[in-house]
Amino acid sequence: MKRAAAAEERLCLGSHLSVAGGAHRAVEEAIALGLASLQIFTKNASRWVQRAMREDEVAQFRAARARWGEHAVVSHESYLFYLASADGALRKRSRAAFIDELERAEQLGLDAVVTHPGAHMGSGPEKGIDRFAAELRAVFDAVPFVRTRVLIECTAGQGTVLGRSFAELAGILAAVACPARLGVCLDTCHLFAAGYDLRRAAGYEAAMRELEREIGAREVRCWHLNDSRGALGSHLDRHEHIGKGQIGASGFRALLADARFDGIPKILETPKENDMDRVNLRALRRLARPARSASPRR
Repeated sequence: MKRAAAAEERLCLGSHLSVAGGAHRAVEEAIALGLASLQIFTKNASRWVQRAMREDEVAQFRAARARWGEHAVVSHESYLFYLASADGALRKRSRAAFIDELERAEQLGLDAVVTHPGAHMGSGPEKGIDRFAAELRAVFDAVPFVRTRVLIECTAGQGTVLGRSFAELAGILAAVACPARLGVCLDTCHLFAAGYDLRRAAGYEAAMRELEREIGAREVRCWHLNDSRGALGSHLDRHEHIGKGQIGASGFRALLADARFDGIPKILETPKENDMDRVNLRALRRLARPARSASPRR
């Protein structure tokens, strides 16, 4: 039993779960699923105006998390944020909403907030990155003393979105220039859709060499595990169940065996139908059974 528990902690598998009925419900579901990490929304992801969290809601969440144990919990920011926008009014609104998100995460004691860097909307990546970095620094100035990190998520490269390559993510991190408050979240579907071929070990290793060169694996503090409905390099951000998409089941073996990411949350964002979280978790655990890599996390 101890050996099985240790293996689960190394894998650190989790899922994005609903907070309907209160954020503590997501923790209770995580316990029922045997998860070792969790991702939630702290508020309605499709609305600008949000009510404040009540003290009893925060207390219930913290109590549920204490029962669960010392497992990582992250939130995903709203889909409405546009910190890289050329529209000054939209950036101001997004900044205020992000400040609220970071404050909520701190109230709940979350480890991180995952955010997409947004789109430059035709003004060019450099200007988009500069705007995003300036706005995020303003958010940090407004919320200066928190434990919650902000994790910049890679993107599938659709349209003018930023974060389509490790080099672009590195540029964003450098522009924000707040390493103690930042990290990276990598999404397998997004990487594949952006052109990183994760289907075989050789492709995974090539991608990881580029990651080490541009950013460093130690900056990766969360993974989203999703198969891809779109083809390699399609820039199509469409998540699929593990082993049912273009990456395929074997494409996840190298990641699950990579000891550099032991203990790092690996969150399912696969479609939520017919209790498929259990199916996807079983698939990942089965793929993780071969001997694990001995390479140290640096």
